[in-house]
Amino acid sequence: MIDELFVRFDGAFSENTLRAYRSDFQQYEAWCATKKQPTLPATADLIAEYVDFMASNYKSATIRRRINSLGTIFRLSKNPDPTKESEVVLALKRMHRMIGRHQEQAAPLTRDILDQLLEQCGSDAKGHRDRILLLLGYETMRRRSELCNFMFEDLTRVPGRGEAISLGRSKTDQEGASKLIPISAPLHSLIMEWQDRYQLKGVILRSVDRHGNIGNRLNSGSIGAILNQLKASLGSDVNNCRFSGHSFRVGAAIDLLEAGASLETIMLKGGWRSQDNAMNYLRGW
Repeated sequence: MIDELFVRFDGAFSENTLRAYRSDFQQYEAWCATKKQPTLPATADLIAEYVDFMASNYKSATIRRRINSLGTIFRLSKNPDPTKESEVVLALKRMHRMIGRHQEQAAPLTRDILDQLLEQCGSDAKGHRDRILLLLGYETMRRRSELCNFMFEDLTRVPGRGEAISLGRSKTDQEGASKLIPISAPLHSLIMEWQDRYQLKGVILRSVDRHGNIGNRLNSGSIGAILNQLKASLGSDVNNCRFSGHSFRVGAAIDLLEAGASLETIMLKGGWRSQDNAMNYLRGW
């Protein structure tokens, strides 16, 4: 059933989104099998029972995401969508009262920490790649997958404005309207030096093995590990936290806020479309 259902979705969503939808639906499908209930069409009572079940096993953010995924799948597959009916709404309210709405935020990688991490980068190929990752992540405030998709040909110069990099597609711009993101002259020079020294084409961020061999596109899942490896030699205050790919966005947003930037400016730079999403990053800090 899942394969037939997702044929219509192919090409309409990013690979990451499709992967998440598929996983969320498969979890729901497996639970329905244990209850000996048909997966489709779904009823409000069944989805509410599913929420109650998940409340004892998962975090509230995971539950909300799964219900949102199911709602999208139901609607786009021309099935009734009960996720907005009163039974499900009440089940979600019960869930929030029981386990709360708290969502663990990524530790912020602010400018002072960024400078310390830059000092840990070596002079070899891996060190060069890591310096680019640190500056590119902080300056552009992009998501992990977006960072790993930047290409050398995306670099450009805006007359009177300086260096920039073109973001062709993002989580909030699935149709590729594109936008230009300013970057610093030092970052631009660092990227050009990276390309010239190692004769690279295509994507900017690459894997580098322990022998210094440069591979293909950096896996977005590796970004958190790279950040935490660099952090390992820093002081205990920094070592109490754990970085992830979102740490760039949180840290740069906090720095902008403390510098007096408006929420609209922070949303524009970070690519957030709603104030709620932007404030979720800032409220906890």
